[in-house]
Amino acid sequence: MAYAFIGAEPIDTTSLEKRVVTLEDGAVCTFVGNVRRHSRGREVAYLEYNAYLPIASRTLQEIADEAEGRWQVKLAVQHRIGRVDLGEASVVIVVTSVHRAEAFEACRFCIDALKENVPIWKREVCPDGAFWIEGEEVLPASKAD
Repeated sequence: MAYAFIGAEPIDTTSLEKRVVTLEDGAVCTFVGNVRRHSRGREVAYLEYNAYLPIASRTLQEIADEAEGRWQVKLAVQHRIGRVDLGEASVVIVVTSVHRAEAFEACRFCIDALKENVPIWKREVCPDGAFWIEGEEVLPASKAD
């Protein structure tokens, strides 16, 4: 079973890699999604992620398990919630396999499926206000958010 976790603590990429890398693996594909300074023409101060954890955790686990089964890989994925500062990782996916093609394909599938299906919401906090991000749509956050 794949390792899938959503939580507020910073992600330790090395620890995630150690969960899945073995001496049988010829490929390790690690994707790290970092918080960047600029997005959609705005300067970003930090991001805030929120999730409905019961469904988000279950959906993330299902995606990770599907990738493991489809490509015969080992996989660990972790996503943060709460405040994530510039340069910090908001999501890390580690896929290991005998060959690189399967590792790359499973990693790509996992991040794309995560973004599409896991109920995690992102709010960009900028000097000129806060904005909820829904795909390519940007919605101003209310003062109550």
